[in-house]
Amino acid sequence: MTDPVDPVGAAGMARAGVPLIVVDGANVVGSVPDGWWRDRRGAAERLRDRLVPFALSGAGGLAGPVELVLVVEGAARGVASVPGVRVEDAPGSGDDRIVEVAATAGERPCLVVTADRGLRRRVEELGARVTGPRAVLS
Repeated sequence: MTDPVDPVGAAGMARAGVPLIVVDGANVVGSVPDGWWRDRRGAAERLRDRLVPFALSGAGGLAGPVELVLVVEGAARGVASVPGVRVEDAPGSGDDRIVEVAATAGERPCLVVTADRGLRRRVEELGARVTGPRAVLS
């Protein structure tokens, strides 16, 4: 049976070599001073919705379709996934969850969207590429 949130299926995407894009929700939301701090969950939902087109088109030099994962933490946890964007709650550190998700890429291309230098180093050690928030905010 096809999952309406993940119609291709993450396992099928991984086997097919579909690129993985992991978005640091807190970092990307925080890069735009639009009052996000008053409604962190709502800001994460708006970002999720802005990401949907990238699941088909790709971003940061990766052509679509891609598996797109938005990692959220803190008050933004509990945001639902939508077709094209799987939302992962970080039970603790968002950075730790992003590293875990990036590690699942295996041999397929992986791009992490963040401006966090410490996170950048951690995922690059796994072989992932990194781009800044503008890649998904333009």
